[in-house]
Amino acid sequence: MLLAAIVLAILTVALAWPVPILLANASWPNRAPGAALALWQSIALAGGLSMIGAFLTWGLIPFGDTLPSALASLVDHLLSGTLPEATGFGHLIALTAAILLGTHLLLNLAMTFVRSERQRRRHHQLVQLLSQPLPDRPGTRVIEHAAPVAYCLPGATRSITVLSAGMLKLLQPDELRGVIAHEKAHLSQQHHMVLLAFKSWHSALPWFPIANRSENAVALLVEMLADDQARHVVDDITLARAIALVGTAGQFDPAIESLAEATHAEPAAEPDHQFDMVLPRVRRLTGQYPPLPVVARIAVGAAAVALLAAPTAMLLLLS
Repeated sequence: MLLAAIVLAILTVALAWPVPILLANASWPNRAPGAALALWQSIALAGGLSMIGAFLTWGLIPFGDTLPSALASLVDHLLSGTLPEATGFGHLIALTAAILLGTHLLLNLAMTFVRSERQRRRHHQLVQLLSQPLPDRPGTRVIEHAAPVAYCLPGATRSITVLSAGMLKLLQPDELRGVIAHEKAHLSQQHHMVLLAFKSWHSALPWFPIANRSENAVALLVEMLADDQARHVVDDITLARAIALVGTAGQFDPAIESLAEATHAEPAAEPDHQFDMVLPRVRRLTGQYPPLPVVARIAVGAAAVALLAAPTAMLLLLS
């Protein structure tokens, strides 16, 4: 139990600080967004499991040599109102931390989901009242707004894609097709559920680098995955031009011969974060981020599986 607690603690520190920082600063995820997203999910799950497991195994050391026997002994002692002689204050703190942390993460995920669903239902109602259907585009609504806006709105029974009138005026028909395909990819690939999980993780542990780095990184990766789906509908340059136009609020000049040059333009208003989300996507579509080799993608997938398997195996070995 002691060795397991130490190993899990080391893994917790690694997955909470250096690993997410290194991954967030790496450039290769732009070349393999699917593999990078799987790695982020593995880091988050393995980090949470390691953290709870480290506290739990340390706290259970006085109660037994295996996890089942230690848990059974803990229940027996709680019912009898006694504790083993070797139980120290640190063990009690660790057990309390494991219970509180696990409860906090689960409740935070549940509350994030409930709040998100409530906001989404209200948003659906407002869109239905304030928008008009786009002809020949089932499930697509248009709101009267001058700024170029496009987003998807998932629903339990019906999902919709929302576009602004400014978007329709700004984009050419092929560019608009690419944007709509991109938004529908978000819906079909359930990206809102992925983002919700990382949003919950961030709100539960905002001081952890894994939490505050992962949310932004994952948001960019799901945009790239949706871009990949849209590439089946329009060519890369058309899609990149649409992204640049929308991301710079129309400041990008379609007459610029090199699309890569346009990505160095200043964003329209405020949008440092928004422009940071646009630039890597345009560079990727214009060939500046070539796809990661298959062998490298397999290695990333193997690393994701190994990270998740490590704390799981450590806990199973104690059974």
